Order: sequence, then C-alpha cells, then structure tokens
Amino acid sequence: MVFSFAACAGKSVNNEGESQTEETTTIRIGAMAGPTAMGMVKLRKDSENGNTKNTYAFEDFATDASAFVTPLATGEIDIAAVPSNLAANIYNKTEGKVQVVAVNTLGVLNLVERGNTVNSISDLKGKTIYATGMGAVPEYTIRYILSGNGLDADKDVDIVWCSDTTEALSKLKSEDGAIAVLPQPFVTAASAQISGLRVVMDLNEAWEKINNNSKIVTGVIVVRKEFAEKYPEQLKKFIDEYNESVAYTSSNIDETAQLIAEYGIVASEAIANKALPKCHIVCYINNNMRSALEGFLQVLYDQNPKSVGGSMPKDDFYYEY
Repeated sequence: MVFSFAACAGKSVNNEGESQTEETTTIRIGAMAGPTAMGMVKLRKDSENGNTKNTYAFEDFATDASAFVTPLATGEIDIAAVPSNLAANIYNKTEGKVQVVAVNTLGVLNLVERGNTVNSISDLKGKTIYATGMGAVPEYTIRYILSGNGLDADKDVDIVWCSDTTEALSKLKSEDGAIAVLPQPFVTAASAQISGLRVVMDLNEAWEKINNNSKIVTGVIVVRKEFAEKYPEQLKKFIDEYNESVAYTSSNIDETAQLIAEYGIVASEAIANKALPKCHIVCYINNNMRSALEGFLQVLYDQNPKSVGGSMPKDDFYYEY
C-alpha cells in the first residue's frame, strides 16, 4: 500500500531576482521494518497529516530489505532506508545510480547471556555463541570484534548460526548459560520472556575499543542519483525533515514508541519504548556520514568483497549536502 499525493510546483528566485517555477514531485519512500525505519515514523505521520514541506508517498514498511533493490534500480521509489551493505551492493549493481544521503542507524547487536560467566569479549574463548545473520553484516561484525580481541571465530569459539530470531529464542529458553549475539529490539523482547537473560554489552562499545575511525553502521538512507540531480531542493528539504524526525525520536520516546507500534515495526508499544534508546537512531550527513560508513564498509570488504557488491564504492556514493 502506498500513501500518495499529487505532484506540485513551487516558486523560486534566481540570481537575477527573477521568479522561476521550481519543478517538484511526490517523493516515494520505502524503508525496512526494524530500527532502520524507526527514525522515519514521525516524518511519515507528519506527511499523512499534511504537515511536511515536501509531499511524500510512503510504502508499507518491508520485512525484506531486498524488496527495494529493483524499485530503486527501476525508479519506482526515490528514497529508501536500507542496510548499509545493501546500499553498497545496489550502488555496484546499478553502476552508481544510488547515493547515500545519511547514516540513520548505528549498531544494534548485543551480546547476551543467560548466566553470569561472560563479562568481556575475551571471556568468549571456548564458548558456544548463538547468532543470526550468517553471511551478512552480523557475521562480519562478530568476526571482526572477535579478531580484534585476539580470538579466531573458527577456532576459539563455536558460532552456531540460527535461521532466525525465533530459533535463537528457543536456544536461549532451553539452555542454562546460553550465550548469543542478537539485535535490538529483539533482545528487549527476549528479555521480557526469559528470566535471567542479561545484556553483557552493546557491541558498539566493543567495536570502538578496536576501531575509533569508524562505527558499526546498520542502516542508511539512499536516494536515486537521478532524483538527487533533478530535485536537489526537495532532497535538501527531505534531509532537513528527516533530521527533525530523528531529533523527535530521541526526545519523545513515549510518543515515538506509540508510532512504532502503530506502523507495525515492533508489535508491542511497551517493547518499543524500552528498546528505542538502545537502537542508536541517528542522522549523520556529509563528513560524519562518510567517516562512519566508509570505514565500516572497508571492514566488510576486507573480509568478503561480495559483502559490498565486489568493490568499495567510489566518491560519488556519498551525497554531499
């Protein structure tokens, strides 16, 4: 389902003071359900209420990020909130037809234990770790952090890859002392169901101890390059309005949690309320965006070039606002 409105035009003034008609259009937006979409809920609600400078058409939040690959490539949507490495993959697949305009979500992985034997990454030596995301960002992140702490992911620990968070939850429920690396807001939901489950650490902390030149970047906002070139003023307004939406998210937890539940991103408003501060919703643009994202993609590339589409994105991948 798409909430859409008619295209429109506005007035601008050129350098000679002459009034010009500035072409505008409805901006079609997609986002993956989960933390990647959380910073967008206030903007979506404002759009539905007619309280935005731009006119937006929001697609229903998707559970599969790959759902945006073809629509971005073919021009069916203009802007999307997607996983960071998927953005690089789309860039390479389309030969540079998308650009990143913002980092919108930092790391959401937590190390959890149903017990009290692990208090640092080094304590994981000889342990079994349950995790999801084999062959994707979670795996590369876990391997990098283990390596940075002197542990070989294939020799020093036993990583058991679960097919999904439901399988991981069953492992945590059935095994005393179970250890896992899992994402928010799932960790918050699991903690409500499993007595004694504790968060050992936020993996952002572990990352920053071994790499202070980048951050774990879970999600980004991408735009079709053609759209960015044709509607630069509308794109700037979107970035401003998205930034305001993120600021609202950070300072109005209760109201945002209600919207997150309303849009089905998290089933429970109570879980959304507890998890939101732990999901690291941000809006990094320009140099802050590039420094955080480029270093993270380099870590992924060094482990497996296919993780970012075969090659590191070039300078034009990063949109300068």
